[in-house]
Amino acid sequence: MDAHVPQRQGVVRLTSAEPLRRWPAWLLAIAWMVLLACVPWWIGLPLLLGVAAIQAAQLPRLQRFRGPLRRALRWGLAGLLIASYLAFDRPALGATLTLLGALVGFSLLVWLESWQDHKPQRDVAVAAAAPEWSEMALAHVGPSDTLIELAPPQWMTVDSASTNIACRIAMTAEHRCCIEATVHIDNIEPQVAVAPGEQWVALPMTAQRGLVLYDRAHDKLYRLRGWRLYGWHASEAWLSRSEEQPPLALSHVLGQDQIDVS
Repeated sequence: MDAHVPQRQGVVRLTSAEPLRRWPAWLLAIAWMVLLACVPWWIGLPLLLGVAAIQAAQLPRLQRFRGPLRRALRWGLAGLLIASYLAFDRPALGATLTLLGALVGFSLLVWLESWQDHKPQRDVAVAAAAPEWSEMALAHVGPSDTLIELAPPQWMTVDSASTNIACRIAMTAEHRCCIEATVHIDNIEPQVAVAPGEQWVALPMTAQRGLVLYDRAHDKLYRLRGWRLYGWHASEAWLSRSEEQPPLALSHVLGQDQIDVS
């Protein structure tokens, strides 16, 4: 029987000590509220804002005071509202403004606490989604390099071209030619260059004013003033304006320049 008495006394002492450890924190919170209720509101407001700034900063060395700071804001806001109510001479106006301040203040307080509670989860989610710096350093950035080799154009006279290529080209008059008896082109030189596959036919304009390209597959004619044929790549014409400028693909030129399509 005597052996069980110390165990019971130990249990009683353990359970009765818990409220004693919690009581000073609530006592300090009530004292803080009474203090802010007694001082003028224009003194209590900066004090409360300072506590809110410390809580929002989330300094690592102050994380262990997170609970007391929250209680200080909650009870301090209640004390500030009491002080603001006592500052008005008219009770009706003071009660209205105090209720409005309570609504705004406690809403901001709930938002601040919710933001603090969810911020660590957001940081962990962002850190998990973001790649490591080593992966970013080794990751490929930008489009891959592509080596383009241009085949130089082989210029032929119209008479020799009509015997060496599948399409029929003939000069019908001075600076006028006919392609396959349906397409008539004026103001061109009696020279022609044909793309690999013979889909495109290129003819220079007179007085070096530009280039004429004929698309046999789609039966379209393009007059490109100021351009000259630089070469072919994958049956596409690459054009340039001068030796100093790099050549551009026909698809790029057609998207940039105003051209005549007939």
